[in-house]
Amino acid sequence: MSDISIQASDGGTFSAYLAKPAMSTAPGIVLIQEIFGVNKEMREKADHFAEAGFVVTCPDLFWRQEPGIQLTDQSQGEWDKAFALYQGFHEARGVQDLISTLFHLRSLPECQGSVGTVGYCLGGKLAYLMATRSDADCSVSYYGVGIEGALEEAAAILRPLLLHIAEEDQFVSKEAQAEVKGALSASAHVTIHSYPGVDHAFARKNGTTFSQNAADLANQRTHAFLKEHLG
Repeated sequence: MSDISIQASDGGTFSAYLAKPAMSTAPGIVLIQEIFGVNKEMREKADHFAEAGFVVTCPDLFWRQEPGIQLTDQSQGEWDKAFALYQGFHEARGVQDLISTLFHLRSLPECQGSVGTVGYCLGGKLAYLMATRSDADCSVSYYGVGIEGALEEAAAILRPLLLHIAEEDQFVSKEAQAEVKGALSASAHVTIHSYPGVDHAFARKNGTTFSQNAADLANQRTHAFLKEHLG
């Protein structure tokens, strides 16, 4: 497990955490951060996906503001910092950085070629946008924030997309959830799972809203989805 550098499409380089499986070649995953940066939580998730048989890269999407930021959800100061970074985040450039990461991952000798995306929170929306704007082989979104504002892009989804929605999500209203479900549920490429009684970030281990049962179920569904579509 190590940090690598990736060339941005508009100049400069950014870092990404790289986790490799035991086998010599494997499918790839671009793991997309929450608003807390490529922190211990994201690195551990990358390691777990690698243990399951994937080559994983988790890029630093806040590098234009503050490279290497690593926060938690355990203090108000860290929440304030995370929201400030989120407010300053340039979404379109972030998607381009993810596409650059996708290309880089596919070029690695350890990657067999098939690459999907998995994102959480901010990364959950970006995983949706990777399904609409990139040629990722499949994408998984955990409690993406703001997807309802990009539903006009839904017609561009041509590859499998899996959405995990927290029904008591404090950052995604019931109305927004209904919009997403209404717009995407009829698509042959989209699978939606909704989790009653759980809040945003239910799969953030050791987080303030973690739910073991919901996380286990969502993670099982994610791994089955990735195995089916990435091989």
